[in-house]
Amino acid sequence: MNLPPQIWINGRIVSTAAARISPFDHGFLVGDGVFETLVARHGKPFTPTRHWRRLVASCTAMNIQAPEFEVYLQAILATMQANDFTDARIRVTLTSGDGPLGSDRGEAPATMIVATTALKPWPPTETVMTVPWTRNERSALAGIKSTSYADNVRALALAHAHGAGEALFANTRDELCEGTGTNIFIVTAGVVQTPPLSSGCLAGVTRALVLEACAAAGIAVEEVALPIEALRTCDEAFLTSSTRDVHPLARIDQRAMPGAAGKVTQRVAKAFRDFVAGRDDP
Repeated sequence: MNLPPQIWINGRIVSTAAARISPFDHGFLVGDGVFETLVARHGKPFTPTRHWRRLVASCTAMNIQAPEFEVYLQAILATMQANDFTDARIRVTLTSGDGPLGSDRGEAPATMIVATTALKPWPPTETVMTVPWTRNERSALAGIKSTSYADNVRALALAHAHGAGEALFANTRDELCEGTGTNIFIVTAGVVQTPPLSSGCLAGVTRALVLEACAAAGIAVEEVALPIEALRTCDEAFLTSSTRDVHPLARIDQRAMPGAAGKVTQRVAKAFRDFVAGRDDP
């Protein structure tokens, strides 16, 4: 993997090779941190305000000091400039800083890191696999973009081993929930549906934009609890995320989708593009 030469850490740009965090940092020790992933295109971060608001919400829930918007944005821009990126995947990570060798926290200030990599294209359609593990909609981390991602790492590795590019979780009620880094939408009888936040899924920034775009374009859309079996009968399905935008599904488990990149999905994708077009920070 080619790493970018420069990152931003705790207020300054440093070389990736020289960058260090303490071995007592709680983000490293116990996954006690939060993060945001966003993209930049043509030199401009996309939806930075929405991502900052969600970062603040995660920090508030985890009792981690959130950065001011100006600090967050300037760190992103400085990191992009240091690496000469115009199109980039951007990762902003905050941890609770140094702490004891356990779950108790110390008194150290938060650690903040901004890293960027080149923005890589996805294939035109995606294949997904449902995994045997569940999201806990009553978890202390439900709805928080936490750095505790081991569930996702294991699920995605299983999906990759079976030739899929993303893994999908049900929740403990056997309802459709989300992917490892995506929200899931299905289309049934012309109606677009997606799990509600009460399912335990993350409040995706692109998910919200798609809901707003559909409303603006007059496309019927519902946030509704869906049985995981709905994946076996839906007409179309697509993923949303900050790096994927609207990404049609060609296969779910062993089922080839009859409407891969179907008419409704295409309408949603166009509505999304039209909704965000020309807006610096939609």
